[in-house]
Amino acid sequence: MQEILDFFSKPVVIKISGILIWLVIILLTIGSLRKLLKRRIENNTIRYKAQKGLEIIGYILILLLFIVSFTLDDVKDYTIIIGLFTAGLTFTLQELILSVAGSFYIFFVRVYKPGDRIEINNIKGDVIDIDSIYTTIMEIGEWVSSDNYSGRIIKISNAFVFKGPIKNYSMHFPFVWDELNVLITYDSDVELAKQVVLKIAKEQLSDYAKNSFAKWEEMVEHYYIENATIEPTIATSLTDNWVALNLRYITDYKKRRATKHQLYESIQLAVAQTKDAVKLASTTLQLLKFPEVNINLKKQPL
Repeated sequence: MQEILDFFSKPVVIKISGILIWLVIILLTIGSLRKLLKRRIENNTIRYKAQKGLEIIGYILILLLFIVSFTLDDVKDYTIIIGLFTAGLTFTLQELILSVAGSFYIFFVRVYKPGDRIEINNIKGDVIDIDSIYTTIMEIGEWVSSDNYSGRIIKISNAFVFKGPIKNYSMHFPFVWDELNVLITYDSDVELAKQVVLKIAKEQLSDYAKNSFAKWEEMVEHYYIENATIEPTIATSLTDNWVALNLRYITDYKKRRATKHQLYESIQLAVAQTKDAVKLASTTLQLLKFPEVNINLKKQPL
């Protein structure tokens, strides 16, 4: 019993016990304040930012706790202990430490934020939460066509921000270019078809073109990037079966599927009103003529 009392009366043990007690107090206080904010603040955006702010304050307090604990007294007594403890902790928790560092990098460098659509580690989706270790994503794609939610919620370690590229669909330029092909027959009026497709595209996408123009000018000023065409454009290509009109246009990054659907429906109705001047094409097969075969049947005598 006396040995136990002697052990706990050592200055080093007292110091470490004090640090652990303060660490528990800080964590419990931050947790209680997070729950209080969750109950009191109704706005999701404000509540989310307030909770993340509390987390950052907690990390700062913990860091200050360690700094104050090991620098106000004689550092020599703790040099070996601190060195061994730090080396072992760094080796064991290197992924965790990298994740925490990644969370600071995400918040301060603004790599992405909740609500952004990103692709990281070959996973694409909308960011719905960022905590000190993980980024939570509502997945899109996989077995679901286009940019629709698959229903899976994926947690990705924040350490991945240091390990590969991050594709952000909405950070500085919340628009994307998309394309669709309109296939017409060779006996169609190609110029009329181009006019019809361009007219529909400009009518339906005028708001996107107008809103994206100012954003693109900011991109050109901020980055070393060439200017680009915002208005819808058409490129023609010839194939063995049809004339392909490739429409390139700009749209909201979250409305690719809906925009393409509206364009196809409007183009189909407009083509039907051209009274067969423009005909939509489909795969065609050419049937070759079979060679003629003469068969003579002679009746054999009995």
